[in-house]
Amino acid sequence: MTAREHNKLLSIFFFIQGGLQLVIGVIMTLVYGGVGGALLAGGHKQEDRMVGGVFVVVAVVIGIMIAAFAAFNLFTGLKLLKERRVGRTLGIVASCLALLNFPLGTALGIYGLWFLFGDLGKNFYSSTAAPAGYAPPPPNSWQ
Repeated sequence: MTAREHNKLLSIFFFIQGGLQLVIGVIMTLVYGGVGGALLAGGHKQEDRMVGGVFVVVAVVIGIMIAAFAAFNLFTGLKLLKERRVGRTLGIVASCLALLNFPLGTALGIYGLWFLFGDLGKNFYSSTAAPAGYAPPPPNSWQ
C-alpha cells in the first residue's frame, strides 16, 4: 500500500470510531437519563429523587464527554482525509487516546502510531509540496 492509501484508511477508521462513539454515547445518555428521570418522577422519598438527579447529571456529563471525544475523532479523520499537515499531529494525539479503547481502539491506535511515526507517514507529511488547492504566498513587496 502507498502512503496515501494508508492515510486514507486511517482517516476512514477515525470516522468509524467517531461514529461508533456517538452512537454509544447517545445510548448511554438515554439509559442513564431514563433511569434518572424514572427515579425523579416515581421516587416516593427524598433519597430516590436525589439519586435520580445524580443519574441525570451523570447522563449529561457522559454525553458531553463522549461527544467531545467523538467530535475530536471526526475532526482528525477529516484533516487526515484532506492531507493537512496538522492531521499528522491530530492523528498522533487521537491514536494515543484510542489506545485506551480496548480492543478496536487499541488496534486503531497501534496502526495510527505505526503509520504516522513510520517512514511512510513521515515522508508523506514532510513533503515540501504545497497541499492541493493552495497558491504560494505572494512575495514580500514591502522590503
